[in-house]
Amino acid sequence: MRLKGIRGSRNIEDRRRMSGGGRASIGGVGLLVVLAIGYFTGIDVTPILNGVTQQGGAPREVSAEDERAAEFTSRVLATTETVWTDIFRDQMDRTYRPPVLVLFAGQTDSPCGGASGATGPFYCPVDQKAYLDTDFFATLSQRFGAKGDFASAYVVAHEVAHHVQNELGVLGQVEEIRASSSQTQANAITVRLELQADCLAGVWAQGVDGLLDPGDIDEAINAARQIGDDALQRSAGRVPQPHTFTHGTSEQRSRWFKRGYDRGMVADCDTFGAERL
Repeated sequence: MRLKGIRGSRNIEDRRRMSGGGRASIGGVGLLVVLAIGYFTGIDVTPILNGVTQQGGAPREVSAEDERAAEFTSRVLATTETVWTDIFRDQMDRTYRPPVLVLFAGQTDSPCGGASGATGPFYCPVDQKAYLDTDFFATLSQRFGAKGDFASAYVVAHEVAHHVQNELGVLGQVEEIRASSSQTQANAITVRLELQADCLAGVWAQGVDGLLDPGDIDEAINAARQIGDDALQRSAGRVPQPHTFTHGTSEQRSRWFKRGYDRGMVADCDTFGAERL
């Protein structure tokens, strides 16, 4: 992705020099969807208690590699601001309000729960912020085989897409449905939510088509495949269990991203009305 000359976003909250060490204290009640990229291979952590905060810790060093990752993230975020501002105006006659992206190292806190490298990137609708430990980019490449800068850009775009869903009122509606559903039903509606975010990330990708290098879209599609629920469960040595899926299969995630990229229209990302996912 050609980001030279692209401004960095002003909507970055940098917590990387604050250690998240210490214990987690839990307060508040209620369950909230953690809208993550799809990183979990062990236990189901989609529902998480509200109000977890991290305590303690001392400042930490930030490496040159991490600084490069942070700069990359800031520029990608800036492209999402430009693209979604235009799309909201042109396709929906609305004003787009961009999210803040929190960069952290190791652990931090959010109104949706404690954030750590183990949870992966996620979006919290309570404070309308996305959370990202830039070490995840290395994990994406080394552990999941999703290499290339546009694979990392897709991660950022996916979390921003959850903010787009929040702006459009989709998240609130989904949470109401989940609250009165069985776990299997809640998982199924969450799959539709996540696939829509993949499609919206594809819409963004079309919007930055002039910045793409050959092979960039293939990198994003590969990333979507590598973090499908079936692929993640197999990598954890488990037989895929569709009733536990919360993000969609590798085939579904890559196909919905490609649909968004090919069509470039928010209206074409209606996973909730789709008969075939």
